[in-house]
Amino acid sequence: MKSTLIQSCIRALLLAGLLPIFGVSLIHCKTSSSGTVKAGKPIRVLMVGGGTSHNFGMWYKNVDGQTLSRDGFATVRYVGDPDSILAYMPQTDVLYLSNNRPVTNPAARQAIMDFTNAGKGLLIAHAAMWYNWKDWPEYNRQIVSGGSRGHDKYGTFDVTVNEPQHPIMTGVESKFTLKDERYYYIPDAAGPGVEVLASSSVAGSDKIFPSVFIVKNPKARIVGLALGHDAESHNIANYQTLLRNTVKWVARK
Repeated sequence: MKSTLIQSCIRALLLAGLLPIFGVSLIHCKTSSSGTVKAGKPIRVLMVGGGTSHNFGMWYKNVDGQTLSRDGFATVRYVGDPDSILAYMPQTDVLYLSNNRPVTNPAARQAIMDFTNAGKGLLIAHAAMWYNWKDWPEYNRQIVSGGSRGHDKYGTFDVTVNEPQHPIMTGVESKFTLKDERYYYIPDAAGPGVEVLASSSVAGSDKIFPSVFIVKNPKARIVGLALGHDAESHNIANYQTLLRNTVKWVARK
């Protein structure tokens, strides 16, 4: 990659007759090849928010949207009404569900299931892994492979990486502390099962819950990210690294 870029710069300068004058440009070409030149198109993310108890516009649409858009990594479309996703699904690589607002439109529900069955990428974030839909049990059983019905009071807890070799954990500290709602995510034995990549613990309790996990769906790549209530999670480097790594992995990039 680096040698190809340098050779292209040399050819351009030679054709322009400027190599002796602007030899320093070669240094710029070489250094700019690190982290600023992106191969391929940005990942197309459809982020779905909306509901109660969370500032979806601030922490998902704005902060997570900026985290994913940085350096041309992804393009992000945010919708606050889950029933409005139908028009955007064909142009989506990764479906990012953060909502606890119900998906009431049967066609929208079917579009999510079809997206999954087509082997696409899904991120199930925080409020979206709650047992929100009493009339749609297939969502938690098949897509989330479980869910949460409760959480600790907002406060400090530790997150420990269980699978440091997995690509989603690249660049994430092996153990870090944050303030958040510690979700009681529990896998459903009737679901496809999960692989826990990171788990949460709190001082004085022996209960450990998944914070980052892969749903073992036979077709789609699905990741659950239980973290994400406000600035104390969305603004920290470990969360932002997890978010970008997850989107990249579920998009098969």
